[in-house]
Amino acid sequence: MGYNWNWGILFQPEPGGTGTFLHYLVVGLGWSIVTALCAWVIALVIGSLVGTLRTTTSPWVVKIGNGYVEIFRNIPLIVQMFLWFFVFPEFLPKGMGDAIKQMPPPWSVFVPAVLCLAVFTSVRVAEQVRAGIQSLPRGQRMAGTAMGLTQFQTYVHVILPQAFRIIMPPLTSEFMNIIKNSSVALTIGLMELTGRARAMQEFTFQVFEAFAAATVLYLITNMVVVLGMRALERKIRVPGLIAVQAGGH
Repeated sequence: MGYNWNWGILFQPEPGGTGTFLHYLVVGLGWSIVTALCAWVIALVIGSLVGTLRTTTSPWVVKIGNGYVEIFRNIPLIVQMFLWFFVFPEFLPKGMGDAIKQMPPPWSVFVPAVLCLAVFTSVRVAEQVRAGIQSLPRGQRMAGTAMGLTQFQTYVHVILPQAFRIIMPPLTSEFMNIIKNSSVALTIGLMELTGRARAMQEFTFQVFEAFAAATVLYLITNMVVVLGMRALERKIRVPGLIAVQAGGH
């Protein structure tokens, strides 16, 4: 006998009294998106800085950047999530650590989740940025120097604007990954989309409906991201620059 789907369960009230189970899942999607967006902004800033430093002419700066990448890309995401939630507050000054641990939910799990995803993704962004910069002809850097620009000015005005245009496709993939990776935050108690789908199946025992609905919501979200990033890519594309797929890990 085949499984009898019961999609009507999505429109029944959930036990918390906040609305239907569909509304319950959509709110979870909202937490997933907010978590991913906050983490993405931090990851983009840190990753861009680290990736740029790894292409400078200073050996010790390059070593620091390489060390950062090697450390955080070799620790599984779920382990990093636990480290940020359970261990990180213990290394802070007592007052600051206690303040983090005493934050009311959901912020007590939201902040560690954002920091974990940001650092984990920043390593991947750093690799993309480094590859994008190194794919440019050496003459670009020399041209900036010939114009009297400092190394900092050359990166800001000449190299990075072109590098980011080149790596836009792989950055799109990383943004999609961070949305999907936000599901790991359920392990520390953040009730994002996957966490709420799991709670729904525990309330209703309708496991297929719960996770099928969550899957559809993830697909819709990532399709919107893809379409938006493709439109941005077409808008900022420079003729002659071929997008490269930087090495991901």
